[in-house]
Amino acid sequence: MDGQSKRNLHIAMFPWLAHGHFTPFLELSKFLSLHGHSISFLSTPKNIARLTQTHPKLPPSIRLVSLPMPLVDNLPSSAESTFDLDIDSVPYLKKAYDLLEPALTGFLSGGRVDCVIHDFASHWLPRAATQLGVSSVFFSTINATSLAFLGPPSELISGRYHKPEDLTCVPEWIPYESTACFRLHEVLRHRRCMDEEISDFCRLGHVVDGCDFVIVRSCHEFESEPLSLLPEIYQKPVIPIGLVTPAIREDEGHDHEKWRALKGWLDTKREKSALYIALGTEVILSSELMNELASGIEKSGLPFVWVVRNCPVPAGFEERVSDRGFVWAGWAPQTRILAHEAIGGFLTHCGWNSTIEALSRGRPLVLFSGGSSDQGLMARFLHEKRVGFEVPRNKADGSFTGDVVAESIRRVMAEPEGEPIRANAWAMKEVFGDMELQNKYMEEFVGILEKGATKEQKMEN
Repeated sequence: MDGQSKRNLHIAMFPWLAHGHFTPFLELSKFLSLHGHSISFLSTPKNIARLTQTHPKLPPSIRLVSLPMPLVDNLPSSAESTFDLDIDSVPYLKKAYDLLEPALTGFLSGGRVDCVIHDFASHWLPRAATQLGVSSVFFSTINATSLAFLGPPSELISGRYHKPEDLTCVPEWIPYESTACFRLHEVLRHRRCMDEEISDFCRLGHVVDGCDFVIVRSCHEFESEPLSLLPEIYQKPVIPIGLVTPAIREDEGHDHEKWRALKGWLDTKREKSALYIALGTEVILSSELMNELASGIEKSGLPFVWVVRNCPVPAGFEERVSDRGFVWAGWAPQTRILAHEAIGGFLTHCGWNSTIEALSRGRPLVLFSGGSSDQGLMARFLHEKRVGFEVPRNKADGSFTGDVVAESIRRVMAEPEGEPIRANAWAMKEVFGDMELQNKYMEEFVGILEKGATKEQKMEN
């Protein structure tokens, strides 16, 4: 970057192969492109085709680049993202992701790339970027609280987390009050999606250790303490880039007739009276737990919209609740649904994307951890922040009853004891929905890139 303060940069984006990672990487790409920078967004052919369909109006400065999908034993040839797989097959996707190294490094070496912004899984990328003289930036799509819990690179690489129980208590390096830790059932579930040869912890440790600096999808107004701690435990710059709050997209989703039907139905409901339910793209519940969840939703007595993707609702459920429930099968326009004035709460799997979308609209949360990645940590953290209430579950096996689901829903949506939760969530609109504030964080990050936060400059200084 040659020390020039303002220069058109060529930035490569390389997210992990999951929808929840593509979205923030693409939103960041759009912001960088608005500042005159050229973006090469790299993934595999099927993912690039999906992005072309779902984002048909990307600016010409964002180029979607396909890398050939490697063949791996036990990985279906049609699978190129976590969306295409059950949790037990995800380790093979990580093996395929690692085999993208030659294609990616070939692109970096021949594409005159100034900087590569990458994800947690590419443990080999910072080393390769260093050898090519390309700056590497780790973009954490999980929040600062989760990163702080997982700890310094030395702990992650050394294998501190030998036993599942090691993750079920707050670690000693957290100096502030926190309840954010995993439940045993969440640890056991996530281990099913890790590659035995190199764990997710080790991947993250090598990425943090080798990159030039870290950017986090967060802001001081919501996570001041962990954001202050991370530079200390990482021993390198950690830059919050804001919440990358997505705007409501009028073209989100393709079934416009179905959306009109749902909007018409919501228009008949009182303000903040309906519950929105969505468990993300990857959560799969057993039929027993699905029955309990449906029972709780029914017993709550409240109107609802339930987006069902991977688990069918129990037989007879839709008929019994047809007067007050709308079941949407498949992909749904979530930002548009959450923005509707009839929505008064969100039963969520606790993904950070969904949390940001909900709190930017002031919607209180019924916290139902999906059990993968950082979702358990998020459930505890958001409960502690009193912007939601976590559904009580058995810590060992994750079981729950319909009665506790109904009680949790009513607490968040209707009962007097939930009023502080509703008030706190509504107040979060002033942070999560403040686009001027969030864009200020992004502007500061762009300034750092334009001023040249590269290894060469550090050596000169």
